[in-house]
Amino acid sequence: YAVGCTIPSMFINALAGYAFARFNFKGKNLLFLLFLATMMIPFQVIMVPLYLEVYYLKWLNTYWGLIIPKVASAYWIFLCRAAFQELPKELEDAARIDGATEYGIATKIILPLTKPAFASMGILQAMGSWNAILWPLLVLKGAEKFTLPIGLNTLLTPYGNNYDVLIAGSMFGILPILVIFLIFQKYIIEGMTAGAVKG
Repeated sequence: YAVGCTIPSMFINALAGYAFARFNFKGKNLLFLLFLATMMIPFQVIMVPLYLEVYYLKWLNTYWGLIIPKVASAYWIFLCRAAFQELPKELEDAARIDGATEYGIATKIILPLTKPAFASMGILQAMGSWNAILWPLLVLKGAEKFTLPIGLNTLLTPYGNNYDVLIAGSMFGILPILVIFLIFQKYIIEGMTAGAVKG
């Protein structure tokens, strides 16, 4: 679930952020403001309509119903747009003079220069997906597809709590996020220290 949400989310939100940052089209600012307005709506408000949509698509108790509604996010589009806008347009102009296509500019110039932003987005998206409990609890019906937080929650019952398994499971729940952080920490540090020293 975490991988299925994180990788498509980074790709789709990066494309949308790139379009908002680098292209001029009619209604761009209005559309971006509408995206930002969706950030003010809490998930609990759209939970029932989203559930009904997944129900009518017959995606209940499937990975499609679990992942697809969580792929696009106004917050990540906003983050990608901000990261892309920090880069000077002269880089793209120079690449176009050299004969680069829009796809080549995006993948070979823009994306490598925004690695810190993507590392932050990847870690936060993976962590949010890994720890999600409300949406998976709504969509998943069978215990065989439960995510780890839901599985750990089933160990707490009115008839007795299985604390030894719960603590061991919690340790396994922490490890993947810790590994992801250790892999991408240098990019996060680069992003935090970028622009701190002049000259």
